Parts: sequence; structure tokens; C-alpha cells
Amino acid sequence: MRYLFFLFLIVSCSKSLEERCFTTSDDIWTKYFKNSEDLINDNYYAHAQKYNVKKIITEKPNYLQIVNLKKFRSFKKDSLESKSEEIMEKKWKEYDSEFKAFNNKFSEQFAFSNQQKIGNVMYAFGRNQLGFWLCKIENEKPSAYFLGLSFSHYYINEVQEKPIVNNGFLELEGSFVKIVKVPGLPGYDDYSAIEDGKLFKIKLEDLVKDSDHDGYNDIFEKSFGLNPNNKDTDGDGMDDFNDLNPMFKSEKNKFTQLYETLLPDYGSENLSNKNYYFEIFISDCDYFHQISPKYHVLFSPEDSKSKTDYLKVTDVSSHGIGKIKRNKNNLNIFYIKEWGNSSSTDYSAEYKNGKWILEIAGGYVI
Repeated sequence: MRYLFFLFLIVSCSKSLEERCFTTSDDIWTKYFKNSEDLINDNYYAHAQKYNVKKIITEKPNYLQIVNLKKFRSFKKDSLESKSEEIMEKKWKEYDSEFKAFNNKFSEQFAFSNQQKIGNVMYAFGRNQLGFWLCKIENEKPSAYFLGLSFSHYYINEVQEKPIVNNGFLELEGSFVKIVKVPGLPGYDDYSAIEDGKLFKIKLEDLVKDSDHDGYNDIFEKSFGLNPNNKDTDGDGMDDFNDLNPMFKSEKNKFTQLYETLLPDYGSENLSNKNYYFEIFISDCDYFHQISPKYHVLFSPEDSKSKTDYLKVTDVSSHGIGKIKRNKNNLNIFYIKEWGNSSSTDYSAEYKNGKWILEIAGGYVI
């Protein structure tokens, strides 16, 4: 498998920096900025919707085993009960105490369920914005292992009727699903079952494998384009686990500074030590890639053909920043757009005395 890091290099060779970071045509500008996030989401949904049961099974990861269950908890039953107001209220009342150890060790980076203890090892199933994880606490040390199963296709039951770790395997009951877009609610996805009664099995030996010993399992690194055989993917001297921008070396220039200015701001919250929290951006722009962020970031190519198998079908990007447009009459003024799940803002940006001055030129909030 070619890793995303090298696919970015291929893209870099086929397009100039000007093409990757700037747009000059008014037509392209209008198309690119009219609904930037919608164009990205439409491509993702179009690709994800091509999958039926046969295609999901054909393209499943090699490490995944799928067993058809005769007796099972259906997607409808599990999803309806898990959304029940009464059950949710009871669950949240008990959640903090039940998963106190996991919340403390993982700094609340996951939503946990299905806790299990084997000897001195504690396990729990975890979910975050990137996908599904097996979380482990052994000798007070926390570790999380990414499953690489897209929530676009795999539904894991909230209620697991048997222990999730069994005889050297992670075993999770669930269903095959498809995404249903909800009109009028951008960024919100619903799901529909296409086949119930599945047991998803992954050998623990395969799941925990970390070839370069950087702290991220191989499945995670392959899913998001890092190099599983090199603990320092970008060669900047810092291992991927502690590097806030592990895919590319950070640089200092005015356009990188512009992108840094437009990054989502989470105020005083310190996210730099949350190693399993990432913002994923879809961009081929070198200047964007070279940012020095305050939290962990990863990048996905704009062309779906260059994405990893996981990123082709999984929408993990909640924010975006577009290409830059020059002002033909003033070389210090540029135009750029940033967006989230339910908002979009156009900016006029002037570079003056070594700093960027931003003015809102338009946008919307839903």
C-alpha cells in the first residue's frame, strides 16, 4: 500500500504550488467558494453510496473477520433504544462513575461503552470523531488502537451482549449500514441498516501492532496516511505521536501564517496533549500543510483517488479552509474562505507590517 504522505508528493509533482494553493479564474473562484464544503461532501457521499453488502465484504480490511449470527440484536432495536430519552438520561447519570478511570487516563477524548476487565488489564470500546477504537489501561498506562472500520458502513451496537475481548480477539456485534443524508441539516448524518446480525472480529495481535513503536497502531497510520514503518513520518525529528503536524514539516511564511490564523480556535482548552484528537483538513496546499498548529492535525488529498481506503468513504473533516485568491489591484490583499459543518465565512485578508488583518466579506450560519 502506498501511504498518503507519498501520494501528496505525487500530487505535488503533478501540480505547481500556484495551482495547489491559489485560484485565479473568477469562474473557478465562484465554483470553489460557492459551496466548498458541499462539493467535498457530495463527492464523499457519492462514493459511500456505491457500497452494498457485497462490496463492503469484498473491500473489507484483510484483518477483519465477519461472522453471520443466527441470534442478534438488530440495528433498529439498538439504535432506537440507545436514543431513548429515558435510557440516555440513565446512561449519562451512570457514565461518569462507570468510566471514570478511562475518562481520566484518556482526558475525555472518547465516548466509552462496554467496559471489561481481564486480570490487571481494563478494556473499553471507544468512539471519537475519527472512528472506532479499542481502549486499554494496563499497569496504569493508557493505549488506544484504531479499528479502521468506517462508520459509513459498519454499525457497532451500543449494547454488546457478550464480552468484547474473547480468546485473543476483539469481538463486536453490529450491522452493515448506509448513510442517509438529512435534508436541511448539513453535517448531520443518519443511518439505515442494509444487513443485520454481524459479528466483527479482529485478532488482538493484528489490532495492537505498532511496527515503528511510535504510539499509533499500524491500522491508524495506514487509515490516515502516516508511515507505519517510520515513527517520524515527516522527518522533522519528532515522533508522530507527539508531533502536532506529523505529516508535514512546519515552516514559517506569510501564507502559512494566514492559514494558522483561520484554524478553528478552541479558546484556552489545551488540546496539544490529546494524542487521539485530530482535526482533519482536505487540502493539497503546501502552505496549509506547513502550519504549526496548537492541536494535532492531519491532511487528506482533495482528489478522492489519492485518499486512503478509509478516507475515501469516511467523512472525518468538520472544518475546512479554501484556496487563496489574489487581488489584482493590490498585491497585499487576498481572499480566502473557511467553513464548518453549519457555517461558512468569506474573508478579505491584508498583509500589513508582518501581520494579517482580516475583514469578513460574507458568509452564512445555519
